[in-house]
Amino acid sequence: MVNQTEVEYKKVIAECKKIFMAKTSDYGTAWRILRLPSITDQIYIKAQRIRSIQEKGQQKINEDINSEFVGIVNYCIIAQMQLNLIEKPYKELTTDEVSKLYDIYVNNTYTLLTAKNHDYGEAWREMRVSSITDIILMKLMRIKQIEDNDGKTIVSEGVEANYQDIMNYAVFALIKSEFIHSTKT
Repeated sequence: MVNQTEVEYKKVIAECKKIFMAKTSDYGTAWRILRLPSITDQIYIKAQRIRSIQEKGQQKINEDINSEFVGIVNYCIIAQMQLNLIEKPYKELTTDEVSKLYDIYVNNTYTLLTAKNHDYGEAWREMRVSSITDIILMKLMRIKQIEDNDGKTIVSEGVEANYQDIMNYAVFALIKSEFIHSTKT
């Protein structure tokens, strides 16, 4: 039986992937040149812009908060790809390779979501989007600290788990904002 979260998650991811693949067609995989701290900073910029707009209640650039959450999802996928493609750091990937890798990392991240949703009882549905933004920023600060420690942790989860959490929180924000109802499918 398919549950509501699974349906909503898949719809959000389908939109995010559509944008990702269109940009891959336009730019190729130029992002392969990015080191992980640069990807972390790119996600941070997007999350900080969301928080700034939430606090100010207005924006001057004609790109809404949802597009920033989509960017966060897609940069989290890029981060996971880069973490696992270290043997060929700058190799251009074909659109077919990118599509397959995208699906692998979405599936891995969704598996984590289902386990956490089971344990936490979908508590995210009661959260404010502004709190989700703050948690994303906190997790980015954690990643930055881990990166500054050369990836070493004592008891904490590593950067990949944090990227997965950030991605899932961004998807939650998009679900809560009814992004999937406002897109043409």
